[in-house]
Amino acid sequence: MGIVRVSTTLSLDGYMAGPNHEMDWVFDHAGDASPELIQELIDTTGAILSGRGSYDVGRGSTRQETSGPFGGRWSGPQFVLMHDPPDDEQDESITFLSGDIRDAVATAREAAGERNVLILGANVANQALDAGLVNDYVLVLLPVILGEGIPLFPAGRERVDLAPIDISRSGQVVNLRYGVST
Repeated sequence: MGIVRVSTTLSLDGYMAGPNHEMDWVFDHAGDASPELIQELIDTTGAILSGRGSYDVGRGSTRQETSGPFGGRWSGPQFVLMHDPPDDEQDESITFLSGDIRDAVATAREAAGERNVLILGANVANQALDAGLVNDYVLVLLPVILGEGIPLFPAGRERVDLAPIDISRSGQVVNLRYGVST
C-alpha cells in the first residue's frame, strides 16, 4: 500500500497562496519545476484528497495550467472533503466527502490501491497530520516572499519533528522532501 503524502508549492515565508487564495505567483516559476519530481508525483499518485479551499481555487481558475491535476497530466479519483458540496460538478473523477479526516483518508487510500494518496490544501493536510496519517511532505520552495497569505502550517501549531529525505535544486526553486518522524 502507498503512503499519504502532502505536496505543495510554498513562498519562502511559508505561504501556499496569497491573501485571497491567489496563486498566479506560482506560475511565474513553472519553468523551474523539476520535471523528474513532477513526473514522480504523477506516477506514484493513485488518488488525490483536498479540501474546499483547494477545490474552489482550481474550479475558479481560468489558467490553462490548472485544467486538472498537474495541468491535466494526471487522472484518477479525486476526493474533496467539504460540508456543502456544489451540485453542478461535471468532473466524474471528483467525489465529495464529509466527516472525519480518518474516513476520508481511508477512502482515498482504498481508491489509490498500491499507489500514494496526495493531499492538497492546508486545512486537510493539517487535519491529516494531527490524526497521525501523513507519511511525508514534498515541498517546492519558490524564491518569493508574499508577506501574507494562506500558510501551510497555522500559527500556534504543535511541534512536529521531520526527517530530511531529499533536498535538491531545480533552476531557482528548492525541492524539499521530509518524512514525518513517529
